[in-house]
Amino acid sequence: MAKKIYVGNMSYNTSEEELRDLFAQYGTVVSANIIIDRETRRPKGFGFVEMQEDAAADAAISQLDGKEVGGRNLRVNEAIAKPRPAHGNYRN
Repeated sequence: MAKKIYVGNMSYNTSEEELRDLFAQYGTVVSANIIIDRETRRPKGFGFVEMQEDAAADAAISQLDGKEVGGRNLRVNEAIAKPRPAHGNYRN
């Protein structure tokens, strides 16, 4: 099963292709996404990588957490699903 990884403290100049290539050293990358600010259309400095194999994801996390990339020390760990509010429940 695929494992999703949070990647924080990235350089604002990092591209999704560079992110994918960085993690591809450890296994098959299913997706790589950098989060973009809706208003400014600029990267927010973090993103997510989804890797096909759990073992590859664990290896990438252990090897890349704290590693300097683009002049910044990456923060890499397993992504935790954030519960989303149910639609229509904003007024109680």
